[in-house]
Amino acid sequence: MTDTPAPAEGPGSGLPGLRASIEAILLVVDEPVGEITLAQLLERPRHEVAATLRGLAAEYTEQGRGFDLREAAGGWRFYTRDVCAPVVERFVTDGQQARLTQAALETLAVVAYRQPVSRARVSAVRGVNSDGVMRTLTLRGLIEDAGQDPESQAHLYRTTNHFLERLGLRSLEELPELAPYLPDDLPDDIVEDK
Repeated sequence: MTDTPAPAEGPGSGLPGLRASIEAILLVVDEPVGEITLAQLLERPRHEVAATLRGLAAEYTEQGRGFDLREAAGGWRFYTRDVCAPVVERFVTDGQQARLTQAALETLAVVAYRQPVSRARVSAVRGVNSDGVMRTLTLRGLIEDAGQDPESQAHLYRTTNHFLERLGLRSLEELPELAPYLPDDLPDDIVEDK
């Protein structure tokens, strides 16, 4: 029995090349796709897929395309290039407000920096009841249940991969430091180690 070589890829072969295959997959995903998943699906070594992804990202940046290929939330996905955001926003919203309210942004920040955190703790940090805003953020897929506090039995919340994806972050470690933005007269229990 002889080994049969893998079918040729690229122009003239009827099969797409690695670059084209990756681009096609990334055009239809709803969330970032990991290098391992792409490598398994395309039956190629992970290092080859990773190098191709980085090459495509650099190429799109160099060419000044309207989209960007970025690594975020544990995978790769196409994003609108930052300079194109105003045009895309106008197209998508068509005059509608799709942004988060100030209360939602404050609540989301508390969850992001204090997670896992209870609704009561979020409300205490903000100084107002945050239950309704927490429900809204959960419905939008930005925060999720993170179990219960063993001592108080309160429900705990954390940010989701969708949150990381929307902010274009790989992990929570990429969140900016808060200390430079905080007033000097905050109580220690609010600032803690931030």
